Amino acid sequence: MYATLGCPYCVRAEALLNQKGVTGIDKIRVDLDPARREEMMMITGRRTVPQIFINDLHVGGCDDLYALDQAGKLDPLLNAEAA
Repeated sequence: MYATLGCPYCVRAEALLNQKGVTGIDKIRVDLDPARREEMMMITGRRTVPQIFINDLHVGGCDDLYALDQAGKLDPLLNAEAA
């Protein structure tokens, strides 16, 4: 997950993932490394954080993550990662 310190959306996204049993989230702090922000923008086409990847699949930002959960599609993605 590409993130910044103090980002409320990053905190919400991490909280949902933790609630789903995801631990050890690999956070890439783009506020500490401008080159990583450039990398994030090239990969995702987006400037905002968080940008979340599950099993190398870009799922989007916080709102996208919650929408996946509401649609019942987040758990299958997470379970596929664990398998």
